[in-house]
Amino acid sequence: MSRQVNRRTILRGAGTVAVGLPFLEEMGGSVLSARAAEPLPAVPKRAFNLFFGLGIPAPLQQEGYAGVLEPLKPLKDKLLILRGVDHLRADEKGINAHYDGATAAFTAEPPDGEAKAGGPSIDQVIRYAAHPDGLPSGMVPTLVAGTFFRRSRVGRYVHSYNMNGTVAATMQERPRDLFDRVFGRVDHLDGDDPQRQRLRRSVLDSVLEQYRHMVGVRSPLGSTSKARVSEHLDRVREYEQRAYGMQARMPGAPDIPDRSGLLHGGSADPGGEGIDLTVDQLIGEWRLMTDLYATAVKMDRARFGSLTFLAAGERIRLKGDYEYKGEKRFTFDDAGQRNASGSKGCSHEWWHEYRENQANEALRAHAHLKMRELAYFLQALDGSDAVDANGKTILENSLITISTESGDGRHSDVQRELSGVFHAITGANGRFNTGQILDVNSEGIDVYNTVTEAMGASYRMGPKDREHQSVDSLLC
Repeated sequence: MSRQVNRRTILRGAGTVAVGLPFLEEMGGSVLSARAAEPLPAVPKRAFNLFFGLGIPAPLQQEGYAGVLEPLKPLKDKLLILRGVDHLRADEKGINAHYDGATAAFTAEPPDGEAKAGGPSIDQVIRYAAHPDGLPSGMVPTLVAGTFFRRSRVGRYVHSYNMNGTVAATMQERPRDLFDRVFGRVDHLDGDDPQRQRLRRSVLDSVLEQYRHMVGVRSPLGSTSKARVSEHLDRVREYEQRAYGMQARMPGAPDIPDRSGLLHGGSADPGGEGIDLTVDQLIGEWRLMTDLYATAVKMDRARFGSLTFLAAGERIRLKGDYEYKGEKRFTFDDAGQRNASGSKGCSHEWWHEYRENQANEALRAHAHLKMRELAYFLQALDGSDAVDANGKTILENSLITISTESGDGRHSDVQRELSGVFHAITGANGRFNTGQILDVNSEGIDVYNTVTEAMGASYRMGPKDREHQSVDSLLC
C-alpha cells in the first residue's frame, strides 16, 4: 500500500531556500492511497502577467490562428483570445504608447511618473486577495523576470505593480540572477580556495542526503515517482549549470561579471540606438529564463509575478534564420533589409511603417517569432510534470494574462495605438471561457476587473467613482 506524501513536501538544506518536488501520485488522495476518501488538496491561486513588446496590429489579429497567432494554435483550447481591448484612458499627452500602453498592460491605468504605475497589476490584486496575511513561508512573494534590452522608463519592462503602483519586485534579467532568486545559494564554504568561493556550491549539493532518501529503498515513493523525482532534480541541476555556464559573449562585449552571453543594463541600450542580436542569442537566453521561471512555478516557489519577452518599444537589429516546426519561415536581417543603422535599422521601425494594404512581411515574422516563444513558456506549464492535485495542468489552473503595449504602432494616431490591444488569458481552473477568440470591444479596466472579480478579489481597479461594466462573455 502506498504511503501518502504531502503536496508541500520539500527538500531543504542549510544556506539554501526550498527545492520543491514535482506532483506525484502519492501527493493527495488518489485511489492508490489508503486515505483516498480525503478531499484533494486545494489548487493554489496563481496569476502571472506575460508581456511581449511592440504588439500585434489589430487587423492582423483578425486573421486568428491562420496568421501570426499560429504558434498559439496547439494551445487554443486552453486560451481565450480577446480582441478589441481599449486602453485609451491610459493616454497621457506628449507620451507615446510605448510608455502609456506598456504601463496600462495589466493595470489599465496610465503611468504615475517614470517608475510607477497608476495602480496595481492583475497579479498583485489577486495575490493580496488570496493571501492577505502573506504567502506561505519559503516562497518568492513575486517573481519578475524577462529578456529585454530597451530601458528608460521602468514601465517598458516591469509588469507587476503593488497596490500603490510601486514595482512589486526586482526585475531579474540574467539567468543566473533568476536562479539565485528562486533557488538560493550557499555563500559559506569550507576552505579558502578562491575558485570555490567564486563558483559557490550547487544549491542541490546541500540537499543531497534528503534526495538520496527520496529515491532510495526506504523512500515512501513508488518506482514511477522515484524516477520523476530523479528526473526533476536532474533538470534543476541542468538549469543551474546553464545559468552559471553561459560564457560566450557578443563580439566586442566588455568583460562584465555576469555569465550571460548578452549585454544587460545600460550597456544594452546605448542611447536607445538598439542592439545587434542573432536569433540564436536571443532565443537561447529567453528559453533558459523561461525554463527557470516555469520550474519555479512547478516547484511552487512562485505563484505571482510577470515575465517579459522584449520591452515596450524594443530596439533590436535581429539577424539569422527563423524556423517553425522545422521549416524556415524567414531570414531576419533588420539593418540590411532596412538599409539603415542605429535605431532606424531596428525591427521597431517595421511597426511604425505598418500599413493594412502592404505585405508587412518582416513585421509578421517578428510577431510570429514572439508568439512561438510565448507558446514555449506556456507549454512548459502544460506537460506531465506540471500536473496539479486536481489532475489538470498548471497552465489550465492558473491565470496567465498575455498582453503588450500597442494595437498598432503609429505614434501619429493614439486611437490606433491604444485601441485593439492584443490580450489572451488562460482558464484559471474553469473560470474563463477558453477555446474561443472573442471580440470583446471593451475598455481594459472592465476586462481586468471582470478577471480579478472571477478570481475572488473585491478590489476594483481604476477610479472608484467609475461604474464597472462586467464583460460576461469572458466567464464560463
